[in-house]
Amino acid sequence: MKENSGQQVYFRRRPMLDLKFVRENPEVVKQNIRNKFQDAKLPMVDEVIELDAKNRAAKAEADSLRASRNKLSKQIGQLMGQGKKEEAEAVKAQVTANANRLAELETVEAELDEKILKIMMTIPNIIDPSVPIGEDDSKNVEIERFGEPVVPDFEIPYHTDIMKTFDGIDLDAAGRVAGNGFYYLMGDIARLHSAVLAYARDFMIDRGFTYCIPPFMIRSNVVTGVMSFAEMDAMMYKIEGEDLYLIGTSEHSMIGKFIDTITPESELPKTLTSYSPCFRKEKGAHGIEERGVYRIHQFEKQEMIVVCKPEESKIWYDKLWQNTVDLFRSMDIPVRTLECCSGDLADLKVKSCDVEAWSPRQKKYFEVGSCSNLGDAQARRLGIRIKGENGSYFAHTLNNTVVAPPRMLIAFLENNLQADGSVRIPEVLQPYMGGNKEITPKNK
Repeated sequence: MKENSGQQVYFRRRPMLDLKFVRENPEVVKQNIRNKFQDAKLPMVDEVIELDAKNRAAKAEADSLRASRNKLSKQIGQLMGQGKKEEAEAVKAQVTANANRLAELETVEAELDEKILKIMMTIPNIIDPSVPIGEDDSKNVEIERFGEPVVPDFEIPYHTDIMKTFDGIDLDAAGRVAGNGFYYLMGDIARLHSAVLAYARDFMIDRGFTYCIPPFMIRSNVVTGVMSFAEMDAMMYKIEGEDLYLIGTSEHSMIGKFIDTITPESELPKTLTSYSPCFRKEKGAHGIEERGVYRIHQFEKQEMIVVCKPEESKIWYDKLWQNTVDLFRSMDIPVRTLECCSGDLADLKVKSCDVEAWSPRQKKYFEVGSCSNLGDAQARRLGIRIKGENGSYFAHTLNNTVVAPPRMLIAFLENNLQADGSVRIPEVLQPYMGGNKEITPKNK
């Protein structure tokens, strides 16, 4: 139990893998670690199995001592009733010794439980057999292209230079106000940004998803439930003096919505689409293509998440990334999907693919979204269960980016830029842009 701000919050930390599975399949777990190029974690498997054996032995001894406690107490009463005081005192001494030993064992159990949990929280989830083996994102594998990538016969400026022709961005003022990695969007560009989000919201509602606006801050137990410690350190901003973190994506609070719940099978799947601002440290960003609004500390995003039965998660995985592809194609932006290799998968993920948009300026694709199947890893950590005919079991969770401006604005502006500097507004977006079929620059 944890107390915070007058409210009692019940939770316990849980690993993403079943300890029994690790105990019974050590070589499978080790090979999975090798496949993810995390060889430094290999000794952890044998270590946690050894600690588990000690823990189970300690628990068995403690259970035996607890079971004998009533028996010995009854025996003392009988001996005293028979006037056998010396024998009764001997049994009392045994009871005291057993109590002292039980206290020792309970301390040992607590210490072993903590050590086991610490290791189990860092052993990665078992990846899907279809995931290509590779050390980093350079080994990701292209799956399919959608739309014909076009390079126009006129020069495509850098995205911030396009925005400046519309008086649509001020990075200098943002730098003075908040530092690097922030922006002011203005005028038609700001309107376009909001229009894309509104269109993405309605697009997902039309596909049967329930629209949500979640909390933009979450407690630490939710953070550690939805991501690995390495991701947490690289991404999350902590609120000083509070057990609260700014979300890096609405997926965090949307999955957290189901913490310590049991949902009847009849109510599944849960299909939700959520809007939120997102806040990220973005450690290690560098290079010209990381500037402008490509990699920033604050942005807005439309997300989709699914909570479903395990046997349905592969079906939903394909539905989720297809939604993003369809959205971008409706705005005349060519895209492709990439299968993320083993070394590019975060520890909780079973399978993931990136959606990349075509950049006519760079003459290559760049990431605009990511779709992930996390199996039951998040569900185990957060206690998200399904109630079935034969008892409860852990759900599967999935998430995917619908659209994340302003990054996607890069792809939008480049692919819809016209020779005269105006930007064409695709038909699906026109209702959100006051019926305008294009926006025209204020200066060149």
